Amino acid sequence: MYLVDTSVWIDAQRPVPGPKGLRLRELVDQQASFGLAPVILQEILQGCRDEAALARTRHQLALQRCFLPVDPVKTCADAGALYARCRWAGVAPRSSNDCLIAQIAIEYELTLLHDDADFERIASVEPRLKLA
Repeated sequence: MYLVDTSVWIDAQRPVPGPKGLRLRELVDQQASFGLAPVILQEILQGCRDEAALARTRHQLALQRCFLPVDPVKTCADAGALYARCRWAGVAPRSSNDCLIAQIAIEYELTLLHDDADFERIASVEPRLKLA
């Protein structure tokens, strides 16, 4: 099962998507198991261009499975510790949200489908993070 990052959702919406966007389109066509996390939902919606796009996107994403933090306080604390470990290793991610997304993927043992180099850096520090 996949957790699909914001970077892939955005790519899949382009007229000519890249390989990861095409993979998401394939997953949708195959009715494969995948989902998103609340922070991914937030990131996608905050990028909408207008009210109509916001309403359309919100409706489409409401149909997807949403992986909530197993224990919100522990998940956020573990994501903070993951960010700190990355920083100590000299590979601090640009966004702390990426560590939260990675932590949720780890908790559910999901494969993270992404198009963001930060996740490669996080995975170099945290071997439990499975990347597509």
